[in-house]
Amino acid sequence: QVQLVESGGGSVQAGGSLRLSCAAYGATYSSYCMAWFRQAPGKAREGVAAINTGTSSTAYTASVKGRFTISQDNTKNTLHLQMNFLKPEDTAMYYCAATYRTTWPCLLDYDMDYWGKGTLVTMSS
Repeated sequence: QVQLVESGGGSVQAGGSLRLSCAAYGATYSSYCMAWFRQAPGKAREGVAAINTGTSSTAYTASVKGRFTISQDNTKNTLHLQMNFLKPEDTAMYYCAATYRTTWPCLLDYDMDYWGKGTLVTMSS
């Protein structure tokens, strides 16, 4: 069983940056597709960025391309999401997720097998 624990959320001014982290425990497969999802109030959950932990291939939804970067630290079994030039519409609960299936990119929530509990990102005035 894989356990995912997110951290790094907080309140930031528009235009600012945040770095989210996701610690993965219990991973037994050599390669996973891991991703960050977000859900804003009143909206459906959407996939933001994905990475194949075996090949390091990455994929992003259009609204965050050029602003967000997904990366992994294999030595620490940690996933990161560097978010720059944040916009008010980036306000959401951000979730880390993983699947051992070969789906690529894993940016649809029904493809994912494991989920963290989320970390909140908000914009301050």
